Amino acid sequence: MRAVQITEFGGPEVLKISEVEEPTPGAGQVLITVDRAGINYADTHQVENSYLSKATLPLIPGGEVVGRTADGRRVVALVGSGGYAEKAVAHAPYAFDVPEGVSDGDALALVLQGTTAWHLLKTSSHLQQGESVLVHAGAGGVGSLAVQLAKLWGAGRVIATASSEEKRKQVLELGADAAIDGDPEGLKDRIIEANEGRPVDIVLEMVGGRTFDESFDALDRFGRLVTFGAASREAAQPVDPRRLMKGSKTIAGFWLADCFKNPALLGGPLTELFDLTVAGKLRPIVGGEYGLSEVATAHEDMRARRTVGKLLLDPAR
Repeated sequence: MRAVQITEFGGPEVLKISEVEEPTPGAGQVLITVDRAGINYADTHQVENSYLSKATLPLIPGGEVVGRTADGRRVVALVGSGGYAEKAVAHAPYAFDVPEGVSDGDALALVLQGTTAWHLLKTSSHLQQGESVLVHAGAGGVGSLAVQLAKLWGAGRVIATASSEEKRKQVLELGADAAIDGDPEGLKDRIIEANEGRPVDIVLEMVGGRTFDESFDALDRFGRLVTFGAASREAAQPVDPRRLMKGSKTIAGFWLADCFKNPALLGGPLTELFDLTVAGKLRPIVGGEYGLSEVATAHEDMRARRTVGKLLLDPAR
């Protein structure tokens, strides 16, 4: 079968199409004929081996797929790796039936990025009615869903960062109350100004480096910052515990992989997200579709912040 397989770590240039053996499902696994695979920013880290979990070669990237099982079920599945291919194997508890009214793109946007947004707001930051929320990369896969969910769940004011005027317009259309430039220079002041002169209660942060530092400094008393990525590939300054005490602030980390040992931590939120989508209350954003031969371009576009929403990979072309 055709797949994108890497034999060395590096940037987008190492992504090559190969003919590989079709995967064989083991006990408790299902074989899925892939209609579309999801492309995530984490994949760019996996390809260069800078992710939280270290990869081994050779490697077929891709953490989630949507397609059909041998018995005809239409499922979206988390596969860990192996998604950039015509067929993939998933453990049965992580292959979720896709309801009518949910497109392939919707399902891929929700299974990983949607459940991440759900846990960021409910599990890690404990969003309360009326609280202000800052969402970094509000036009991205997680961000575009987090903006909508925060509004649905009663946030008082939602602020999103985005890297261009066009993206800032998009996040306002999704329901954000304010959209600002995410450049770290002067970011703290822009955050507070966008929140009508007040520090914010919650920050969902996935850039790292100076963006993390400026966002932390914009937290109100009892504020919570949840870090779930490091897109800048830069380290933030160490946080002196005394800075947490003054203002009673919290820094939390979130990685969806920590939910994988308990499928209910994924299936429950995903069912809720599917229901909201079918009801028209949540709008997953599909930002582009690429063929297998265009996968390097997809990674280049994502790293250059030229994309919005969820990116899809079509293994048939």
